Amino acid sequence: MESRRIQVGAAALHVGVTGRGPDVVVLSGGPGCVQYLERDDLAPRGHRAWHPEPRGVGRSGGGPHTMEEAIADLEGIREAAGVGSWTVVGHSWGSDLGVRYAVEHPHAVTAVVGIAGRGPQRDRTWTDAYEAGRPTQPIVEIDWAPGVHTALSASFSEWIHRPDLWRGLATCDVPMHLIAAGDDIRPSWPIEQVAALVPRGTFATVPGVPHDFWFTHPELWTRTVTDALERLRDAQRSPKEPR
Repeated sequence: MESRRIQVGAAALHVGVTGRGPDVVVLSGGPGCVQYLERDDLAPRGHRAWHPEPRGVGRSGGGPHTMEEAIADLEGIREAAGVGSWTVVGHSWGSDLGVRYAVEHPHAVTAVVGIAGRGPQRDRTWTDAYEAGRPTQPIVEIDWAPGVHTALSASFSEWIHRPDLWRGLATCDVPMHLIAAGDDIRPSWPIEQVAALVPRGTFATVPGVPHDFWFTHPELWTRTVTDALERLRDAQRSPKEPR
């Protein structure tokens, strides 16, 4: 894994880079967590994977910021790296950020692989199910920045209340493959809805794994991501079929 510092505005952002092949940007969750997916054994095979650490977190400069600024950082990294477009692989919060990134910058995002996302909602029944399941969830220690988490959570709430949210998703032509972890305490219905709404969306479940299966089942994680990327690439080579 090569470590790079990329200047975006006033902040120097840490980005780990590994592999060769089509470009993929890998987004970790939180919001506000360090880049816990920055491991060679977790990187998708046959791709060049970029692992940005969010602004104000870990090895990256800056501080609390909005989703708009997080997306601007991704665009700044992409342009500085000379990448024309890339596929987004996002876990948890990173999946939700990746979906918004694709809607707002379809020229930059070839496709999205979103794993164990929340979906654009703050539904009470979803939250109740999540809270009820927390005692059974495997504990994974991940460093995070509380101020960044608070700011991005507030920005997420603003985004999901936008009047054009669902129209943007319904008209986004970027292919999206959304994946649920079968034993996740987070209900999967919101990401199933997004997969059904976007014109080129698909949905799948990896059975028998928890939310953070990158930690508990790393080989399966890598295989799942790699297979999803290959599936999307094959689909893009084929003519689009009407839904």
